[in-house]
Amino acid sequence: MAGVSAAEFRALYERCRGTVPADGALRGALDRITPDTVVAAAREVRAGVHVSLEAPVETTSGPDNPEPAVHRMTGGVASDTGGGGLDFARDRIGMNVHGDAYSHLDALCHVIYDGTLFGGVDAATVTAAGAQALSVALARDGIVGRGVLLDIPRLRDSPWLEPGDQVTADELAAAEEAQDVRVGAGDLLFVRVGHRARRTRLGAWNAAEARAGLHPYAMEFVAERQVAVLGSDGNNDAAPSTTEGVAFPVHVLAIHAMGIHLLDYLRFEDLVPVCEEQGRWSFFCVIAPLRFPAATGSPVNPIAVL
Repeated sequence: MAGVSAAEFRALYERCRGTVPADGALRGALDRITPDTVVAAAREVRAGVHVSLEAPVETTSGPDNPEPAVHRMTGGVASDTGGGGLDFARDRIGMNVHGDAYSHLDALCHVIYDGTLFGGVDAATVTAAGAQALSVALARDGIVGRGVLLDIPRLRDSPWLEPGDQVTADELAAAEEAQDVRVGAGDLLFVRVGHRARRTRLGAWNAAEARAGLHPYAMEFVAERQVAVLGSDGNNDAAPSTTEGVAFPVHVLAIHAMGIHLLDYLRFEDLVPVCEEQGRWSFFCVIAPLRFPAATGSPVNPIAVL
């Protein structure tokens, strides 16, 4: 697939940035989710089936997880209780939020590009104490709306996309047609590339160096449809990048240019069969990040309800 030159990327960036409302609201694309869109999304619940979109948290290291989550029991284990009286099992969890193995939400402060954050906010607002602007706190009340899953391996009649493959805007449109669904304003768009299926079947690999994702020009589809949130079972960005001078062009376009929160490394293997059984690829979706005021992202367990 042809690469994107620095000049072409800059032009694409400006086109995408031009789709942001001129009022400069710093909740970004979340402002596309309104009470009306939430009420409409609730009508997607017909069968009462609910499915997690989070990948299991792993505590062992691997090629894509050099800093695994740490789970440590802090009390209540059998060797400490003595077998009598009252006690409580207690533990502590620590994790690298923006790794290549965990399902997580990227806040609007996550991408620094040309010395700024989304909306021209000074990158100096990200300090050693955390993000003083555009943190995950923007989503403290949760993200609730209509989710739409576009399954690209299904479109290609393949179990997964190979690392380095890129999804085009035409493929997103073709997946809509094949699945009889249409992405609309305020929707939470999820794009399956089969990353998790490949990882389960073949084992983990260094996803930082090679992974399937969206082609930068696919973001014109996202902009045109006025998507509120974008998520994938990969990193959203393909690797290696084919954009001159920009390692994560989709992150720059989504977060920095358009104010779209990204969800990385989700898992759709439980959702796909439910969608196939129900004969529909849209659903009510709830995303609840941690209320950590200065964080640049959060682990998430999105729930799809059909």
